Amino acid sequence: MSFLFSKKFARKCTKLAAIAAVAGITAFAPGCGSEPLFYSPGTELDHIYSRIFLTDYNIAWQATLDALKRFEKTVQNRQGGVMQTSWVDNTAEKNFSDAFGGDATYLNARYRFKVSIAPGNYNGKPSVKISILKDQLIQRDLLEGWKQVPSDALEENSFLYRIGRIIFIKQKLKQLEDQKLQQVIEEGV
Repeated sequence: MSFLFSKKFARKCTKLAAIAAVAGITAFAPGCGSEPLFYSPGTELDHIYSRIFLTDYNIAWQATLDALKRFEKTVQNRQGGVMQTSWVDNTAEKNFSDAFGGDATYLNARYRFKVSIAPGNYNGKPSVKISILKDQLIQRDLLEGWKQVPSDALEENSFLYRIGRIIFIKQKLKQLEDQKLQQVIEEGV
């Protein structure tokens, strides 16, 4: 009896999955587990944190390089506006921070940053959109393999803040240099 019940339940789940596939519904079949019916590219990634700065592309690129200077970069394409750091091991930090949370410890943990810098215009002024994504991978044991986990957004937002402060300082220095140059020109005339 239980064998027939489980067979009927399995057929019901496959029928629900087929109906959802035909209808184009991206949902979960009720009672059939928690796996999504369709794979949507990009859903495995967390949020990409971004901010728009009112500055030119050169200043934004240099500010991003300055903010990420402690990381080795594997990809650095100025024309494409893309930067990517190499993988950084943070096993000790993850084990320390999660020790009080009740989670199991990690065998390995690593992360890297992917940064995108896109020029644009805002009300006729040059602007730049800087987006940053942190790929955090963990490995609980040798048999499990690497698994992507969501980021807490602290480092992404702090890097965006740091980039904004560096841009502000560079703009102020440029403004002071322009004022000094203008003063020298006026005194020389």
